[in-house]
Amino acid sequence: MDNFTINEVLREAARRGAPFAEIYFEEKNNFGLVLEDGKIEKVTQGYEAGAGIRVIDDNGRTTYAYTNDLSLEALLKAVRVATLGLNGLKDSVSLENPEVTSGNVQIKPGEVAAEEKLNLLKVADEEIRRLGPEIRQVQASYGELEAKVVIANTEGTYVEMNKTRVRFAVQAVAEKDGVIQTGYDAIGTTKGFETFKEQQVDVAARAAGERAIKMLSAEPAPSGEMPVVMAGEAGGTMIHEASGHGLEADIVQKRMSVYAGKKGQKVASPLITVVDDGTIPGKYGTVPYDDEGNKTKKNVLIDRGILTGYMYDRLTAKKDNVEPTGNGRRESYQHKPIPRMTNTYIAPGEDDPEKIIREVKEGLLVKKMGGGQVDTNTGDFVFEVSEGYLIEDGQVTVPVRGATLTGNGPKVLNNVLAVGKDLGWSIGTCGKDGQGVPVSDAQPTLLIGNLVVGGTGRIRRK
Repeated sequence: MDNFTINEVLREAARRGAPFAEIYFEEKNNFGLVLEDGKIEKVTQGYEAGAGIRVIDDNGRTTYAYTNDLSLEALLKAVRVATLGLNGLKDSVSLENPEVTSGNVQIKPGEVAAEEKLNLLKVADEEIRRLGPEIRQVQASYGELEAKVVIANTEGTYVEMNKTRVRFAVQAVAEKDGVIQTGYDAIGTTKGFETFKEQQVDVAARAAGERAIKMLSAEPAPSGEMPVVMAGEAGGTMIHEASGHGLEADIVQKRMSVYAGKKGQKVASPLITVVDDGTIPGKYGTVPYDDEGNKTKKNVLIDRGILTGYMYDRLTAKKDNVEPTGNGRRESYQHKPIPRMTNTYIAPGEDDPEKIIREVKEGLLVKKMGGGQVDTNTGDFVFEVSEGYLIEDGQVTVPVRGATLTGNGPKVLNNVLAVGKDLGWSIGTCGKDGQGVPVSDAQPTLLIGNLVVGGTGRIRRK
């Protein structure tokens, strides 16, 4: 999209009385492969381009229109739709010199042959099947995105950025004597195809397969309140779901968050610091600018137990009379930006992860989390454990299956007794208000003093 078109669109919005108007242009190519049991199950390839026009009036009311017709006539029509009911105010817009970012991509995925991408999936399939006859099914997938985005508004912001993402995921299904278990692993970055030289798919595949096989011999999980060690490799599902969404400013301002009105108050153990940082090189949620043209940055949300801030987009920041934090994100040009996480994590502490386990007499070690539900109003949650083990006399003993964790986000964070010096990352697509955006989450090894574990078994007594 050229500068003339952008200027004409924003001038038209200003002439029609828009106190603030923004154009978001997006052009993207995507490619995907799914291999199931050694056979190509699905191939996707697509190109899409379009633009969204957002208008915000003096009362904070937002209107949005989008089109995949990028002619000036169609864009001006979208402006007229978005500015219905406004009175003309001004007729000039001055754009700053464009800030252009291209990311740190060494090998553009679009320039790599499809056969090489398919080979990644074949390697994963073969690696898992070598583990034994218990493996019944393997599904491996590859996805890539290359996009160009232009963001400009009537306040002079003008940003151009190139986005690249690659993702590999694998799921293994194992069966023995009628017991079925699954294992999953994934790799995702904002780098190029060089990702798969830095992070080997065979290692991820083997981890998924071994997890599935190991859980075949698992005993029923015990039930009751007990100490729980959340391993760093469990990733940041807990912090993302149980606390992260409650720290997004739109949820806070609607009084739908347990953290509403608690800025400056103690909401966690002094051992806990929670950060959202969209600038970490290569991470799956990393972007140089958010989808409003604000620079991303490191935002400390909870500092040694004290709630210090929320994640803001432009609109919510204006309501609280603060600056945006670089968290205004959207799925595509068809969506309005809203406050979203990027790379969210609990900062590492000083404890040795192995020592943390040794200090637990009877408890549960969680190595991988499954799905769950969270009520942001209260912070209450229920999570499934996809890989867990008993801790007995400071030793990790037998694997357990069917475990659930039930608790309350702030209460759990207040009950953290030790924080490891490690940090384990996981990736995903976070859904909110019908939009999905790429994110990553992380946590160190955590010792939670007491947490309700659901299961059908019991702690073994010697």
